[in-house]
Amino acid sequence: MYLAVLGREPELSNVELESLFGKITHLTNNLSLFNSKTTPDINRLGGSLKLAEKLSERPLEFLSKIEDGKITIGISDYSKGASKKSTTLEAMKLKKILTRHGRSVRVVLGDDAVLSTATSLHNGLSGKNLRKVEFIKVDNDYYRVIGVQDIDAYSRRDQGRPARDAKVGMLPPKLAQILINLCGPLRQGSVILDPFCGTGVLLQEALLMGYSAYGTDISDRIVGFAKKNLDYFKFTDYKLEVGDATNHKWNPIDAIACEGYLGKPMSNIPSEIELKEQKQECSSIILGFLKNLSGQISKNTPVVIAAPAWLRENGEYSRLEILDQIENMGYNVENKSREGLFYHREGQIVARDIIILRKV
Repeated sequence: MYLAVLGREPELSNVELESLFGKITHLTNNLSLFNSKTTPDINRLGGSLKLAEKLSERPLEFLSKIEDGKITIGISDYSKGASKKSTTLEAMKLKKILTRHGRSVRVVLGDDAVLSTATSLHNGLSGKNLRKVEFIKVDNDYYRVIGVQDIDAYSRRDQGRPARDAKVGMLPPKLAQILINLCGPLRQGSVILDPFCGTGVLLQEALLMGYSAYGTDISDRIVGFAKKNLDYFKFTDYKLEVGDATNHKWNPIDAIACEGYLGKPMSNIPSEIELKEQKQECSSIILGFLKNLSGQISKNTPVVIAAPAWLRENGEYSRLEILDQIENMGYNVENKSREGLFYHREGQIVARDIIILRKV
């Protein structure tokens, strides 16, 4: 049994877990349980901050079995009513007992009852070193952290790319991973198509996850940027082409994950007229792409698209009204019953609305 500490968009994080591992159990708004036949890899999950495995013993029993050497411990307590004080007392109690038995122990403390991702990562509490352990407590159950999201690696991949263009959007690497994972379990080496590849962020993440990458974009200049970025990271298993997603012909592909056209950048809430214009333009491009794609892919091929949604004065987001049209093209909208799977920052004008499809 594994525990996931969910990211900023917990509903989206849960759907990512469900897509890969099947049924999950919600413990709290930011904690979920799931089963996996193999040990899950935090580096392949964009929506989870930490992964932990359930312990069959108490922390003291676990720590007493660790080989000689200095031990570093941290505790994150998600139990109702937990506080920094109670977590600190429990950690110091463990240290006192172990020190009495001749062990050298260092305790990592956070600013709250739970350790932040950065605190866990930078203190080595990622599960790689058995002498550096973070326990997660949920009521009477304990879990041992086996993976912490490497926020520094994401930043290096995002900021380190030599070719960037803010005008074509900046897809976060975490979201790129989520979009790929929402396609469900795929064999290693599967060909992932991004028909709106931009500067290649999603292709980059697909390659890092062990897939083959196939990218197209309408702009020759931007395709050149994507090639420069992929070559910078020394990737080789990829194909790039210049092509309009509404009429391009692709070679056989196994899955499609992409960020569609999000419309023009906005710094203010659009007027009704602006909103209508943007919806028409974005709908036309996305529907044109899906119509073109429909005859080129086989039954059950997954298609995951990040479409735009616009902030309104009431704080809600207005989505594209295209799901019925998509279904008429021969796709099943797998998340149609949900009000929307959004990826956005608070107050962001244009959010990403995730649509999960499968060819029927």
